[in-house]
Formats: sequence, C-alpha cells, structure tokens
Amino acid sequence: MIKRTIEDLKDNQLEGKRVLVRVDFNVPLNEELEITDDTRIKAALPTIKYLVSHQAKVILMSHLGRPKGKVVEKLRLDPVARRLSELLKQDIKKVNDCIGEEVEKVVSNMQKGEVVLLENLRFYPEEEKNDYEFSKKLANLADVFINDAFGTAHRAHASTVGVAELLPSYAGFLMAREIEVLSNLMENPERPFVVVLGGAKISGKIEIVQNLLSIADRILISGGMSYTCLAALGYEVGNSLLEEYDLEIVRKMLKKAEKKGNKILLPVDLVITKEVSEKAESKIFEIDSIPKDGTGVDLGEKSLIEFEKEIKKAKTVFWNGPVGVFEIEKYAKGTNRIAKILADMQGKAVTIIGGGDSIAAIDKAGLTEKMTHISTGGGASLEFLGGKKLPGIEVLPEK
Repeated sequence: MIKRTIEDLKDNQLEGKRVLVRVDFNVPLNEELEITDDTRIKAALPTIKYLVSHQAKVILMSHLGRPKGKVVEKLRLDPVARRLSELLKQDIKKVNDCIGEEVEKVVSNMQKGEVVLLENLRFYPEEEKNDYEFSKKLANLADVFINDAFGTAHRAHASTVGVAELLPSYAGFLMAREIEVLSNLMENPERPFVVVLGGAKISGKIEIVQNLLSIADRILISGGMSYTCLAALGYEVGNSLLEEYDLEIVRKMLKKAEKKGNKILLPVDLVITKEVSEKAESKIFEIDSIPKDGTGVDLGEKSLIEFEKEIKKAKTVFWNGPVGVFEIEKYAKGTNRIAKILADMQGKAVTIIGGGDSIAAIDKAGLTEKMTHISTGGGASLEFLGGKKLPGIEVLPEK
C-alpha cells in the first residue's frame, strides 16, 4: 500500500499555500482540563514542523472527546493549543470555530509559516455524518489536504474522507509510518509473530482475531476479552467483566484456533478480588475454581509465565490492551511485566504497541523509547490488522 505522502509535494506546492491538516489531538484531560498524556500531539510534530519549515500556512483540525454534535465547553481545544505552542516554540492561533466567517477571516490573514488550530470538529453533527456541505466548507479553507490522523482512519468522517475527495490529498509522516509498519505486519512479519490482546471488550474484535489466526503464530488473550472466552468454554467467571455477547460465536472462534494448531492461549489462573479497589484483598485462583462472587483483575503467576514464554520466542510482537485493571497499582503487575518483557527484547524483536491504554502503561513505566513502534490508533490499528479497509486511508491517492 504505497500512498502519496507529504514528501511528494514540491516546494512550490507548499510555500505560501494553505495546507489543511487532519491531526488526532484527542488527548486525555483531567478535571482541571489539563492534558495528562500529550503523546498524540508529539506524534504530529514532524508533519507540522515540516510544513512550517517549507513556509506553508498550516491549518490544523481535530476532534476531542464525544460532544455528540453539540458545543461542550470542557471539550474545547484551548489546552491543546497551549501545549502545542510550548512544543513548537511558536504561537498557535486557536479559532473558536472550525467553519464560518471568523475562521475564513483568520485563514485569509495567515502569514507563511504560521499555524492555526480550528475548534473541535465534533461540535458539528455533520462531521461524523461525512456531510458534503460541511466537508466543502472545510476544504474551501485550503489548497492542499494532509491526513496525519491515523487514529481516526477507520472513520468515514467529513475531515477524513469528505475533505480528501475535494482537495489534492496526501498522507502525513505519522500516517505514512503507520501504514508502512502495519502493512509489514500483515504481509511479511518476522516470525514467530505473537499478538497480545487485552482490554475490556471482545465484540468488534472477533473478526480481527479470526483474520489474525491466518497471520499470527500465536494470539495471547487476556483482560476482559479472556473472561468472555472462558465463559464460552463453560468456566465460571464470577463477577468478572463479561460482555453481553453471543458466546456461540466465541466458541466457534476458539474451535477454529484449535484446528489451526491451538493458536489462541488463554489464562490458566487469575488474580481474583471481591471488590475492585486498592484496599481490597485479592488471591490467585485457577480458572476452574473461580468463586461466584469473585472478579478477575489481573493475570495469575502461572499465566504470566506462559505468556512470557510465548512472547520471548517471538521475533515480532503486537500488543493491544492491558492484561488487567492496570489503573489500580496492585492489579497492574501483569501489564507492567508484559511491558518490561517487551522492553528487554529491544534489538532482538520488532515490538509494536497499539491502543491508548497499552501506550499509557508503557509510558507510565518509562519504556516508550524501547519499543519499535507506538501506534497512535488502537481501534484503527486493530481494524487494519483485521483486514478491513480503512476509509481515511482508502481515499488517499496511490503514488
């Protein structure tokens, strides 16, 4: 998949030109509206700096949270503008809308090398509907469109698909890198190729797991996903996170994995507690003896040993989703151990991390630099590996 990228633009296509860039600044905020993780902002810097250095007029657009088509004050992009100004070491002009006269006026007065940030796209319901008129209003602001928001590539929105159909379109550095790394995983991974999947839900991941059965050598399933799998196999999982899902579909998936050489590895023991809190007592139970009033919160020691063996054999590892309730320190042991194992494989294997929670765990442990690639789009990266066509990528022209 060779897409046209930002580097295919000649200098005269950039200098003084208005360049509309879809970035993914959907960052976590605390109660004081302070950014708690700026990974996604930093990931967009190479593209923004490249455009600034080529004297383009850079117009950034992003969503933040889920305002559901209404203006939500706490989801304005002002904190992002402040952080971006610090990182770029230049003033970022933040506009209080993303379309309309005010925006058009600001854009028309832009100087070469200037950066403007538009307001939250999802304040308009037309964004998620990929509305043509809304797309046109965004496209009219610019001469060129660059999509650098891999995290939204699986969404057919106005700012990812609609605009790309109306302007000369290119992939930014981040988007191009994501496509390259994930395409290599799909087409030619160094083997053994091990996938570690965690997180809460299995719905939406069934097709992805089934596709990965034909690509990966082993798939290690943990977290909330594993409780649904164990329930499908007839195990008591107590009060563990169990998604309302057709267990027969999960059973068929597990049988398919067995026929392909027992490709899926599930936990053999779990850390169980009666109350999910830092103060509550917890104990390790084998999967055939989980109490009815117990809740699974982490991988048990035997499971971690099994997971470690499989991961250490690998030449390529893709990890999406924590293996336990890592937000609570005492239940973060499994997630932290997986992170440490991967860090120790630096230089010996390709390690790719996808998904916000996995990235947060790696970042918290200070191990980000030891990973081969940190994918900024959890859902997008999973769907890509699931063999699905991502609208935000499909719409970009080939070289």
